[in-house]
Amino acid sequence: MPTLLVVDDVATDRLRIAGLAARWMNSTVLQAADGATALNMIEQHQPDIVLTDLHMPEMDGLQLVEAIRDQYPYIPVILMTADGSEEIAAIALQKGAASYVPKRNLIQNLERTLQQVHVTARDAQIQPEIMHQIQSTKTELILYNDRQLIRSTVALLVNFLRCMPLGDETERMRTGIALEEALLNAYFHGNFDVTSVEGATPQTYDAIAADRSVDRDYSLRRIHVLADISRERAVFRIRDEGKGFDPTPFLSGRVKPLNDRHRGIHLMSTIMDEIAYNKTGNEVTMARNAIIGTAE
Repeated sequence: MPTLLVVDDVATDRLRIAGLAARWMNSTVLQAADGATALNMIEQHQPDIVLTDLHMPEMDGLQLVEAIRDQYPYIPVILMTADGSEEIAAIALQKGAASYVPKRNLIQNLERTLQQVHVTARDAQIQPEIMHQIQSTKTELILYNDRQLIRSTVALLVNFLRCMPLGDETERMRTGIALEEALLNAYFHGNFDVTSVEGATPQTYDAIAADRSVDRDYSLRRIHVLADISRERAVFRIRDEGKGFDPTPFLSGRVKPLNDRHRGIHLMSTIMDEIAYNKTGNEVTMARNAIIGTAE
């Protein structure tokens, strides 16, 4: 049973979020009203995930992200953001937050984000010693339109990062989250052609994909994954067989990144060092460079 620490100075919000998390994750939920208390509780209880509000007195959520990243780099932090906090969310991701959730749509997004971060962190496995002798590896996968394969693919690729090792565990986990977002985009928006308007909630996305999975025009499409990983750099290319889209407004910043429909691209472009799409928009290439001094 995972342990979750919820940090929020507003007691009613804190209790509501703790109740939701306990039900969704079947977890033990600890609570703190400020950043200093949170750090003390982390030292005592070593939670699996920290979920923190952004706006708090004395030590705000961004400062807490930095402190946890420095002192407990293996504990993932999810930041809860308010409207108009796009730049702060981007900074938090750059400083080591595992993910973020817009507070205005907490119920719709929090469960998926908690599960995503928890599973990615949990999949960290001790590799046989011979695996750590790998200097580089190239892997090509062709995935059926099966959502269950996405998480398995992310676990495989993150394990290759771990074998190099490329970055510390937190950086590998964050890379895994970016990979999962790219694969989910290929699955839903690419191969199943689910538009942002149709997919207003995660449940709607799943329902539309399930309905279209019996149509051969969709079911025969594949997701193509190419990974080229070394001890200095990892490059991932993910291509779907859909009609593509124009990614320019998303990557140029003309579309607000905290709009729930564009959160995946925001995570990918903030976590990864490089991101580029092909002309038709059905293939994304992402790169992550080694961070000097973080390899284990």
